[in-house]
This record gives sequence, C-alpha cells and structure tokens, in this order.
Amino acid sequence: MKCFLAKQFNLLDFAFSSLWRRRLKNGAVLLVFAGVIFLVASFHLATTALTATAERLLASAPDIVIQNMAAGRQESVPLAYEQELGGLFGIKKVVPRIWGYYFDEIRGANFTVLGVDPARMPLGEHLGQTLAVGVFPGAGVSGEGAAAGNAQVGTATGDGAAEPVDQVAAGVAPAVLGSLVSASLEVGKGDYFSLFRPDLSLKTFAVSGLFRADGDLLSGDLIALHLDEARDLFQIPSHLATDLCVYVYNPAEINNMARRIAEALPDTRVLTREQIQRTYQAVFGWRSGFAAVLLLAALAAFVILAWDKASGLSPEERREVAILKIVGWETPDVLALRCWEALLVAGFAFLLGVIGAWIHVVYFDAGLFRPVMVGWSVIHPGFALVPRIEAQDVLLLFSLTVLPYLAATVIPTWRCASVPAEDAL
Repeated sequence: MKCFLAKQFNLLDFAFSSLWRRRLKNGAVLLVFAGVIFLVASFHLATTALTATAERLLASAPDIVIQNMAAGRQESVPLAYEQELGGLFGIKKVVPRIWGYYFDEIRGANFTVLGVDPARMPLGEHLGQTLAVGVFPGAGVSGEGAAAGNAQVGTATGDGAAEPVDQVAAGVAPAVLGSLVSASLEVGKGDYFSLFRPDLSLKTFAVSGLFRADGDLLSGDLIALHLDEARDLFQIPSHLATDLCVYVYNPAEINNMARRIAEALPDTRVLTREQIQRTYQAVFGWRSGFAAVLLLAALAAFVILAWDKASGLSPEERREVAILKIVGWETPDVLALRCWEALLVAGFAFLLGVIGAWIHVVYFDAGLFRPVMVGWSVIHPGFALVPRIEAQDVLLLFSLTVLPYLAATVIPTWRCASVPAEDAL
C-alpha cells in the first residue's frame, strides 16, 4: 500500500512538472474549460436559488384559489360563490380578491395591481411585515382594519409598528408599491401618483408604504390597494371579483377540499398552493433547461476539441512517451500519468468554474442570465439570490463537465501509449 501511494505521489509530481513545461497550452485549456463550467454552474445555481426563493415567498399564499372559467379563459367570479362554499365543512375563510395588469404607456411597463381587504384575511394583521416602510392600505397604523380612503400614511419603526406622519387627502386612495414600481414612477412614501380608469378618468393615489426588496420576485412590479379601491380603478361591478382565496383549517385536507370545491363549482378552476409552486418550478426549470441545452452543446464542442488534441499528440509529446517507455515505464504508468494530468486540469477548472459561478450568482445576482431566467421585459426584479450547493449538485456538475473531458483525453492517450517505443520515435 505504501509503495502504491509513493508511486502515485511520484506520478503526481511528474504530472505537475509536465503541465508546467507546457503551461501556455494547458493554461489556455484550463481557462476555456473553466469558462464552460462557469456557464453551466451559473445556470444551475441560479435555478436552485430562484426555486428556493419562490418556495419561501409562496409559503404564505392562499391554500386554494378559485377562478371562474368561460370558453377556456378566466373571467370575474361571482361573489355569490361564497355562499355556495359556506356549506363545505373545513373551510376557514373565503376572501375575494381583485387583481389585474395596468400598462404604463410612457414607460412601456406592465404593473400588477392587487386589491385585498386585510380585515378579512386570516393573516391580515401581519401584512405590515412585508413592508420596508409605511402601512398596508386598510390595515391601519397598528395593523387593524381602517377605512379605505382615510387611512394614515406612516413610517415603520424598528419593532414593526408604524408612526403616522400625515393624513391622506380626501378622495385619494392609499397604495403600497413594489420597489421597482416606486423606482419606475419616481415616487416614494407620501408622494402622489395617478392611474387611468377604463373610461380614461384619473384616480389619484398616495404612497402609504413600500414592499421589502427581498420579495421583489413577487412584489417588484406590484401596486397593492384596498379591495374597494382596486374595484373602482378597474370599474368591476360590486357583485364580482377576480378570484376567491380559500383558507382551510387542516392543511392536510387542502387537496381533498380542492376536489370538493371543483365538484361544487364545476365552471371554475381550482388551484392549490402546491400547484402554484410547481408552476414556478416548471417555469424556472424550463428556462434553465433550454439554456443548459445550448451550454451543453458548447461543452460537447469543447470535449470534441479535447479529443482531437489528445488523439493528435505533438511530436514532442510522442517523443516523451517513447522515452518514458524506453527507460522502463509501462503502458499503465504512462496512462496513469496522463490521467493525473487530465484530472489536475479538470479539477482546477472545475474549482474555478464553480467558485466563479457562486460569486456571479451571489454577488452579481446572475447578471449575465437574469433576464433569461426571470423573464421581465421592462421591470426586472432586484431580489438577492442565495443558492444552495448540495452534494448532489456538485456530483451532477462534475458528471456533466469533468467526466466527459477525462474520457476525451484518456482514451486517445491510451491508444498512443500502446504504440511501441521505436514506432513513436
């Protein structure tokens, strides 16, 4: 055993010296290989980080969402469905919600407008925890229900409470903005802005708060209003809502309750929180998978290049192999030497690529691939990505990048090492 280890250490030392003699060539191969690994690892880490962020942010989403469907398209749902669901045992609350998209022609951006009544939501008193500053419309200063239209504009204190600073003017509705909407409209807490109703009349809002930046994946393009103000902005009749949010007592019965709701309301589409989370995973997975296919094509081209280089050894390398065999080296020894050389190049390239991908995702928020992964056209969320690297991720990246390179370099080397010394000379 000691002899074997000593032999391998000697081969490793010789491999280092051999690589150093051809440092320009090997350095170029190492940098190109590290670049390919960097691209593949960046996509993988960004995907896992986006999926984890979506799971964390959707943890407080409604248990079940009910949407009315007509001719395969979503339409407003009648509020009378609340009474029909009242007879289903196990439902904690049914909360109507109004939401839609508002296109800003000046900036060419789509804003998401969401209207809810915090007083009717099970966790409505905790909505203030999602804000960086201010209060949520209809939640009041202390998180209790306040009348829409005369809510106070406040500033969040360190303990989560809010201190009122002024009253919203009569006829002006309070609104909470995502950080990207605030930057796009160039308004801050206490400022005013206006949006057009469908009949082109203006509705004025006062910024009563701003969402935290770490939730920009969901709230970056969001304008949150009280339910009545959103209804007035979109001019939706009082007996309709965009959808219904259902909260159940027993989380283990969510799927069973969704099935019962679908049977009671056959013209609706019933979505559970788990299904919405899977949708996010599918979207991020599809985008990253599409890009990964393109990057694997680049990896395949690099492997083909490595194969070509290894199978066409230079006269100097052939002469080195012949000399080694003349002085007593056997074919397995030469093959072990080339394996160590390939492993050293691949190992250093793998470390450089993975570390570079980690820095790219954590400190630069995957800036090279962020538009492809997130998909916003004008408003790009600015949330921070925190990837999780597990053993299975490292093994997957290693198998996709290093093993093909080792196979592409070792097999041609074995063919050359099998040639008799006199023929190699």
